[in-house]
Amino acid sequence: MTATDTALFTVRRAAATHAASLPPFGQFIGGAFIPSSSASTVDVVNPATEEVLMQVPAGSVEDVDAAVAAAVAAKADWAAKTPKDRSAVLLRIADIIEANRELFETLEAANTGKPAAVAEDDISSAIDTFRFSAGAARAFTAPGAGDYAENHTSVILREPVGVVGVITPWNYPLLMAAWKIAPILGAGNTLVLKPSEQTPLTTLKLAELIAAEVPAGVLNIVTGPGRVVGNRISEHPDVDLVAITGSVGSGQKVAASAANTVKRVHLELGGKAPVVVFEDADLEAAAKGVRSAGFWNGGQECGSACRVLVHESVAAKFTELLVREVSEITVGTPGAGDDVEIGSMISKAHYERVLAALDDVRKDGLTIAVGGNALEGPGYFIEPTVVTDVPAGAAIASTEIFGPVVSVETFSTDEEAVARANETVYGLAASVWSTNAARVLAVPRRLDFGTVWVNSHLVIANEMPWGGFKGSGYGRDLSVYALEDFSRTKHVMYNHG
Repeated sequence: MTATDTALFTVRRAAATHAASLPPFGQFIGGAFIPSSSASTVDVVNPATEEVLMQVPAGSVEDVDAAVAAAVAAKADWAAKTPKDRSAVLLRIADIIEANRELFETLEAANTGKPAAVAEDDISSAIDTFRFSAGAARAFTAPGAGDYAENHTSVILREPVGVVGVITPWNYPLLMAAWKIAPILGAGNTLVLKPSEQTPLTTLKLAELIAAEVPAGVLNIVTGPGRVVGNRISEHPDVDLVAITGSVGSGQKVAASAANTVKRVHLELGGKAPVVVFEDADLEAAAKGVRSAGFWNGGQECGSACRVLVHESVAAKFTELLVREVSEITVGTPGAGDDVEIGSMISKAHYERVLAALDDVRKDGLTIAVGGNALEGPGYFIEPTVVTDVPAGAAIASTEIFGPVVSVETFSTDEEAVARANETVYGLAASVWSTNAARVLAVPRRLDFGTVWVNSHLVIANEMPWGGFKGSGYGRDLSVYALEDFSRTKHVMYNHG
């Protein structure tokens, strides 16, 4: 199949969906929505229809300062609560999301252009995140006391870090907020959260619905641009730790700003996940796996299976299978049908960035086996795309496109496969596809990525940590490791001599 076959992709469109119950206008500070000190606003757009859903405040430094002051005022009482009491709050939050599942799914889809299956998975995962953290908070213990110096007993106390600043991205708005809010509150901290100004609706709606369950000041949300709100959170002297999920560039800015006050930083950044397909792999399963994990959320996913490295002896067969799978993908707007797999890009600017990357692919003389173009009509839709015959060192093999684009390159030996997979600056996720028992034990140990799947890709469990190496940052979301990241240890030594 070649680029001339792109006419098979069309956008299945549903009637424009207006959010049934939008969140209040204002900044959520001290347990209530209050007016912003800034008169400026940001349009929140449905990228599948290009309609403006509502406006939110373009917050100010003063808004952040007020939110941090509220978090500081609330932190002692919240930290003093027992794990059981904090757990009960997290369970109640999960129940509230569950009770309002349809509302959250509708808002998320309208704000992001996600198809129904992705929005439903996001909300289900957010619910489970709060429930897992509720249990983990009660089982989160420190080592027992003991004598390690003569006549002295040592006790390790595990304490909250204090006030945590959080910056969340636009690709999974509520889910990424849950990944941070749940362990941060479970560990006994208070927080100030800046959602992406493009996708704040579900985070603000969550604040509205749980306001009566969370003590005032424990959770604060300030909307606005990163250069103002995000920067002030990062540099604020009363913020003890900053956690961000975002691009490498955003993480670098946060880390640099946080350095001035020597605060801890938790970075979950970009990725360019290699999918290493060996000659003994189940090729049909691998092709289906890339279809699912390479194009999930329109490829706007830092762990996306976007870079395939396939053994040269099976490359032709695998590529044929992958192109067939991708050519069957249904593109559509939210509400256009349960079989829709891909929605729109998040914004006009991002849509243009992805199209520019595809133009670069053409200029580099690479083969677009299927897709590669914008789709006509309203909304920011791009055809699911497979780029083949990618040589070693090509730009597409190292650049995070963050769209519905998967590249295919070949290798000849296991050593070459590992070396080529590791040559990226990113280190978030990878997968290995093989039926050789020795290989699937050995190769993951040699791959420099925080998560390595074997014969699957993009399967995530709350019990297991998520985070990367190298340019993908440091710190871990999910699992008990997240609670560790958002706490500190104190050694108390008693002289009983």
